Amino acid sequence: MGKDLLLKLERETLLQLAREQLVDIIVEQVIAIEKLNSRILELEEKVEKLKVSRDKERKTSSKPPSGDILKKTENKQQDKLLESESYNDWVNQFKSKLQSSVEQWINLAGATAGHLLRSLRDKANQWWYFLDYPEVPPDNNQAERSLRLAVTKRKVSGGSRSMDRFKHTAHLLTVVQTCRRQGRSVIDFFAQALLANSNSYLSRPSLLPKY
Repeated sequence: MGKDLLLKLERETLLQLAREQLVDIIVEQVIAIEKLNSRILELEEKVEKLKVSRDKERKTSSKPPSGDILKKTENKQQDKLLESESYNDWVNQFKSKLQSSVEQWINLAGATAGHLLRSLRDKANQWWYFLDYPEVPPDNNQAERSLRLAVTKRKVSGGSRSMDRFKHTAHLLTVVQTCRRQGRSVIDFFAQALLANSNSYLSRPSLLPKY
């Protein structure tokens, strides 16, 4: 009951500052975001407890690491190095085989297949970027998941009735999804933005990541 009342108060406050349709969208997203934030806090508490427990174990144990532990650590490092070298060898062999296959068939393929083969040859660095940098995902699933909220809203509400409203909705959903990705509170961001808009001496919040 308290949580519902809090959300109601936040909705009433925002209704005085923005249009009703925007506020409805904000409140709907806040419910899901608050649940996610609550779960994140629970996980963070568990992690902190584990850290405290680990620190206590380290303090109570004054024995230096044995030779077996050092050997195991060295072996793990060597295994990682071998895995890295093996992966790089596989990547080079894959690219070499692919290049030879493309050169073999590029002049024999039809229009559609030929276009694909020329793309594989001329834009190989873009096609296989994720092989050279394994930390980069090979697909755009994350981008598609970020657009899922907009797709769901369009199916439920039937889309926007004007281009201006479409732009407003796109901007709003962009802020919501960006805050999600950065682990920030959407309500806090909008509150800061509205305060900065009404007070010139306050700086506007930014969604750009800080490095």
